[in-house]
Amino acid sequence: MELLSGADMIARFLQDEGVEYIYGYPGGAALHIYDALFRQEEVKHILVRHEQAATHAADGYARASGQPGTVLVTSGPGATNAVTGIATAYMDSIPMVVLCGQVASHLIGDDAFQETDIVGVTRPIVKHSFAIRHPSEIPEVLKKAYYLASTGRPGPVVVDIPKDMTAPTERYEYAYPRKVRMRSYNPVTRGHTGQIKKAVELMLKARRPVFYTGGGVVLGNAGDGLTNLVQKLGYPITTTLMGMGAYPQSDSQCLGWLGMHGSYESNMAMHHADVVIAIGARFDDRVTNNVSKFCPTAKIIHVDVDPSSISKTVHADVPIVGPASSVINEMISLTQSKEIANPDALADWWEQIESWRAERAGKLYEPSREGEILKPQEVIEAVCEKTRGEAFVTTDVGQHQMFAAQYYQFDKPRRFVTSGGLGTMGFGFPAAMGIKLNYPEDDVVCITGEGSFQMMMQELSTCKQYGIGVKIINLNNASLGMVRQWQDLNYKSRHAHSYVESMPDFHLLTQAYGFTAITVNTLDELGPALERVFEDKHELVFLDVKVDPFEHVYPMQVPLGSMRDMLLSKTERT
Repeated sequence: MELLSGADMIARFLQDEGVEYIYGYPGGAALHIYDALFRQEEVKHILVRHEQAATHAADGYARASGQPGTVLVTSGPGATNAVTGIATAYMDSIPMVVLCGQVASHLIGDDAFQETDIVGVTRPIVKHSFAIRHPSEIPEVLKKAYYLASTGRPGPVVVDIPKDMTAPTERYEYAYPRKVRMRSYNPVTRGHTGQIKKAVELMLKARRPVFYTGGGVVLGNAGDGLTNLVQKLGYPITTTLMGMGAYPQSDSQCLGWLGMHGSYESNMAMHHADVVIAIGARFDDRVTNNVSKFCPTAKIIHVDVDPSSISKTVHADVPIVGPASSVINEMISLTQSKEIANPDALADWWEQIESWRAERAGKLYEPSREGEILKPQEVIEAVCEKTRGEAFVTTDVGQHQMFAAQYYQFDKPRRFVTSGGLGTMGFGFPAAMGIKLNYPEDDVVCITGEGSFQMMMQELSTCKQYGIGVKIINLNNASLGMVRQWQDLNYKSRHAHSYVESMPDFHLLTQAYGFTAITVNTLDELGPALERVFEDKHELVFLDVKVDPFEHVYPMQVPLGSMRDMLLSKTERT
């Protein structure tokens, strides 16, 4: 049996667990761990410039790969700087393990230098947390952390590690745990067959059915099964922001995504449906709008791996607790030899949906004329065309996020990476870094705005050090666009602190870090600029696109209304 210090156990465990990259920033309480990582070569440490970036990079990797991301930070401010990224992962159910250095155990509770009760601070925003009490328990605790993070409903797990638990002078037996035993944690592996049969019976009798699918389908790798089921039944499908790509958006049965800025036809179809088949979605307020007016004539089938999500917001008529993949596969099996009961009603339903589609065709936005400033929608469409819809696209949060979701067409899961639940500005750039490191031959594009980018722009230094060739598309409207839009609509255009004054010259800023920057002002400049941006997959290029500062995101649900209550333009509403 091998004898290792606590710090060397951590390094060896990460190797045995198959972790390739760990994102972090050193500090006193974590230095024994950093020394152990320095003395091995299998696990590569990526030195970010701010701990929040470490969590977002690990998060981006986890969303793109399905594997838990790994973070290492020191105690006190190192740990608290990671809190926003932990909350971001928690809200979107993203698997992540955050290793936090802590002051020596005999100092805990004494307000020691750089001491923070990070277990207490993060308790509401983690799936679980551990505090190491003896070095010998490190392998088992870490195995539990990765198991918890990635099974059931995924989420972040914090491991608090006092400095004396990693001292190089104390050595203990190390063995990599092959199995995990947790008496109090037994995630479900399949749904209740009786409930699934009830759901299928209701689905087959539906006259105006809609599939409503969310991030749980993506996280559960259930996209192929979902596509099979939806196409067999011939029903319409709409997705949440987090569920985009699990069903190909280019398919005619896909109505786009739904909710506050979702498509007109998806929101209308949901409102008028008689059966809603919700899979891996949690009825978020950005989808439902006013819950009391949500889908008033619909029976709800709700499939979710997390029992606490079922009937939490909207009552489920047929609740099914189980992983999306196994439930969908059982639904496919049960519908194999059966036909839908009301094919004529379904045909009428599709006719109604197509009429809603036709109502909005060609009315989504007014394109720019020759020599005019660009519309942000035009930029996203051009990026989608240039990358053939195959890039990993990360976003920050705001108007640019909504435009990216509306105008980039995602036909594959895990390609659209955005902060949905927490809405974290600063997320997009470091998330793109985490993806590009692990998928170096793919195009990785960060769609951002000048407000969001300045929250994490120091990570240009990280990209320089490690040669991370992400493409940054800045939709520059010189304002906090979504804040300004709400102020236009609700505060008589009193733009209180939503215009970003004294902005940097992004050209010079990018060049200061040794990268190429391009500025675009008009549509005729955009095509050649994108050719240059995507010329070399391994080169970071910053594209600063000046876009119409007065453009709004539409459709937009009317607050406190039903799903069908939408603003369609500055002068038009349903």
